[in-house]
Amino acid sequence: MKRPLLVGSLALAAGGLLISLAGIPASAAEDPRPSPPKASTSEALRDAKQAAADHPRAVRASSFDTFSSQAVRIDKDGTRHVHLDRTYRGLPVLGGDVVVHSAPDGNLRETSLTLKSPLSLSTDAKVSAKKAERTAERRFKAKRGTTHTTSSKLVVDALSGKPRLVWQVVVDGIAPDQSPSHLNTLVDAETGKTVRSWNDFHTADGTGHGFQVGDVTVGTTAVSGGYQLKDGARGNGETRDAQNLTAPGDIPPAGWGKAFTDTDNVWGNGELTDRATTAVDAHYGIQQTWDYFKSVHGRNGIKNDGVGARSFVHYGQNYDNAGWDDTSFSMIYGDGAPGQKPFTQLDVAGHEMSHGVTSATADLVYEGESGGLNESTSDIFGTLVEFDADNPEDAPDYLIGEKIDIRGDGTPLRWMDDPKKDGVSQSCWTSNTKNLDPHFSSGVGNHFFYLLAAGSGSSSWGNSPTCNGSSVTGIGNADAGKIWYRTLTTYLTSGSTYAEARTGSIKAAIDLYGASSTQCAAVEKAWSGVAVAATATTCGTTTPGGSNLLKNPGFESGATNWSASSGVITNSADGAPFAGSYYAWLNGYGSAHTDTLSQSVAVPSSGSPKLGFHLAIDTAETGSTAYDTLKAQVVSGSTTTTLATYSNTTPSGYTQRTLDLSAYKGKTVTIKFTGTEDGSKATSFLIDDTAVTTG
Repeated sequence: MKRPLLVGSLALAAGGLLISLAGIPASAAEDPRPSPPKASTSEALRDAKQAAADHPRAVRASSFDTFSSQAVRIDKDGTRHVHLDRTYRGLPVLGGDVVVHSAPDGNLRETSLTLKSPLSLSTDAKVSAKKAERTAERRFKAKRGTTHTTSSKLVVDALSGKPRLVWQVVVDGIAPDQSPSHLNTLVDAETGKTVRSWNDFHTADGTGHGFQVGDVTVGTTAVSGGYQLKDGARGNGETRDAQNLTAPGDIPPAGWGKAFTDTDNVWGNGELTDRATTAVDAHYGIQQTWDYFKSVHGRNGIKNDGVGARSFVHYGQNYDNAGWDDTSFSMIYGDGAPGQKPFTQLDVAGHEMSHGVTSATADLVYEGESGGLNESTSDIFGTLVEFDADNPEDAPDYLIGEKIDIRGDGTPLRWMDDPKKDGVSQSCWTSNTKNLDPHFSSGVGNHFFYLLAAGSGSSSWGNSPTCNGSSVTGIGNADAGKIWYRTLTTYLTSGSTYAEARTGSIKAAIDLYGASSTQCAAVEKAWSGVAVAATATTCGTTTPGGSNLLKNPGFESGATNWSASSGVITNSADGAPFAGSYYAWLNGYGSAHTDTLSQSVAVPSSGSPKLGFHLAIDTAETGSTAYDTLKAQVVSGSTTTTLATYSNTTPSGYTQRTLDLSAYKGKTVTIKFTGTEDGSKATSFLIDDTAVTTG
């Protein structure tokens, strides 16, 4: 039976009549259950800036630092994660960004950042902007590119090593292979020497043989005389014909290229004799990438703003590459060198558009270890898009670009099970990782994810050795993907290293599955398996303190390890978890009903053992009478003891509850929650992130 919607005093205007909906079943009202109260984006940003001002040591701030918003993420329970950009004496600081993690009430919990200490340096440049620009242009021309425009700005480089004043020069133009190029060069403003450089246009690194996606459904839009290859259901994502031209200047502007139109809404013929055949491949790539991020992570488009990406096929003359351009928010695909096929494999499309997701979240700089993390993130999500699509014409695997046949021998572009198979990528982290091209340093992240998802040793997916000789049991793509998405969007910053990614992913696993979860332990083992050493952040700890003795404490493995009434452990979108996807939902039917949830646990004989959990109470009841109750209980032998009783009289969003278990030291008991509802209005008790700890 579907549980009734609790809407409190919500009213609906219908033909001028206000109709009270308090206690009306969902089948009649069909409005979503209200989430626990949360701060607005502007409130979260305001409080995060205030936290930075109040706690300068936590954000490594000097008296000359100011902060502005890059992104705001608010969890379902109201916990806030605000990504702030930093300026020093008015200058942008590369690698100075910080994520401020705060409680639902705005109180600071912790920060994520790369900067090691407050900045202290002169902002007087000894080298002129013109000289820095000439240095960068010479670097660009040395690569035989064609310059379009050059711009520069004075910034602080804090990406690694001692912070320094630099000119960030961006040379826009066309690379020798016809790719758009946005070459960033940092020129030391004191010495005039080049510090580092990277390209903001991301390509797959090789020639392509392409593939067909077979018979698929693609989203189109009706226009006068027929249809256009524009997907109205996915933010108007569009595929256009570049007509074998390169974009004027360096990026495809709005309206550039030719729209694909058709009178009967049947596109392509499966052969390259029809220009629309390649367009179907590309459009399917937009579609499947959008669907993966939407259905799995709740992300509404690449930038999470509901706007679809553009794809341009038949780009350039014999252009044997594909790439994502964040500036124009578009993908380009070439037809390949003579005799080859277009570079439109599904995991390539997912890879490239995932660069856009990274740009909109952690904004990992495409250089050093952060560049490797950027590239591996795209390989990870490109692979997950391929698995999510499960297209029989391109069976999912942990190979990157295997249908491109870049080497002409049937081998893929990259192997995730053991990246060093390509002869240039790293399978294990070393002190030299930061010096490699991101396509090769990405191997460390790719290998980590493979171990986390599929495990070590031989399997149907590959043969993955570990760098420390250990054995790792995989947790599957679903859990591994959720952990990496939360790591990227919540804990990584622009200059993050692999060590910091280890810390962030452990925090993400704890958020989603609990500190003593199998998932968190697997994260630690997978990082150790690629030689990324342990940091101060480890699994095995949780909010009340000590090791969590409950199994599957966040319910992310469903009903495993728990005994519960039917429907109690759920991932229903009608309610809301504290973290992750699953939670326990007791009652909420608006009729006489009892739900239970329990698990047996051995309480330690030492310490100060405690029971902890997050509880949200949503009710249609009013007044101070406890009609509906939730009891937190302990069953020891034949005796059931109620530790605490909660009711409809105190509705709230998720709140941490901690109860004493000292009376049960050395005993094996059953932790039990009993929800009892009368025959009137509904009350829901939502429980998540449970723990029994040693204290």
